[in-house]
Amino acid sequence: MLNIVFCGTPDFSVPPLAGLVAAGHHIQAVFTQPDKPKGRGQQVQKTPVKIEAEKHGIPVHQPANLKDPETIELLQQLNPDLMVVVAYGLIIPQNILDIPRHGCWNIHASLLPKWRGAAPIHRAILAGDETTGVAIMHMEAGLDTGPVYHMYPTDIRPDDTGQSLHDRLSHMGAEAIISCVAELESGQLPEAQTQDHDQATYAHKLKKTESRIDWNLPAIEIERQIRAFNPWPGTQAVIQGETFKLWHAHVVSSTSTADPGTLVEASKKRLVVQCGEAQLSILDLQKAGKKRMPVGAFMAAKQDWYTV
Repeated sequence: MLNIVFCGTPDFSVPPLAGLVAAGHHIQAVFTQPDKPKGRGQQVQKTPVKIEAEKHGIPVHQPANLKDPETIELLQQLNPDLMVVVAYGLIIPQNILDIPRHGCWNIHASLLPKWRGAAPIHRAILAGDETTGVAIMHMEAGLDTGPVYHMYPTDIRPDDTGQSLHDRLSHMGAEAIISCVAELESGQLPEAQTQDHDQATYAHKLKKTESRIDWNLPAIEIERQIRAFNPWPGTQAVIQGETFKLWHAHVVSSTSTADPGTLVEASKKRLVVQCGEAQLSILDLQKAGKKRMPVGAFMAAKQDWYTV
């Protein structure tokens, strides 16, 4: 049984933490970002990892950064065999990476060196990648540049959203870290392989400004945008002068010469918009301040839009 320090913050980090506990490893401490106010009421909320750690009675630490002497001294006193880092959100300096006997391992949601950085799940969908996965990486000071022990691929399905792929990779990450730790304990863990840095791509952090739909783009790119940004940050589209959040759509082949953004078909069950290439049939949408609606229910109240 290994002594492990776990670092993570959001929902993505919870299955790996729960999995390590269930596998019988001693989680000495959990490090997670400080609690922050959220929602309309701006009430301070615990991080998902803190909630999970408290279920198991694991000590929780929430430093604003990992550079203060008290945090470094604490980790030195814990003297862990291994540190596991999953979407922690804070930079880990080299003097801390050097503390655990077996180093610090990161569960990264891509097949490295592709999509290093903050938003690998969303960027993979946006790019139209057919596969992605998780990598178990030995951390070093660079951004996701460390050598990799194992990679576990999965197909990106045509209906995958940012949320569905997030959830699948999170559970894959839990299985992967449990497997790699077992190999470490049994002496079967292979030597970590250096990444091909020339093949690296970067998954830059998402910005809310990216949520705006540009109808001049090909329909296939807009459809990927809708899936990738579901549920956050969502996609904002202007149709007939009104702004909507689009949740689900599919591409329609067309030889139409209508201008991008034109409503080319509107009926009881269909809402189709011209794009720079092809068209987009909208299946679920949401008006600001209203509930998400399937297109049939929405169009029942929009008969003045009907084109056929």
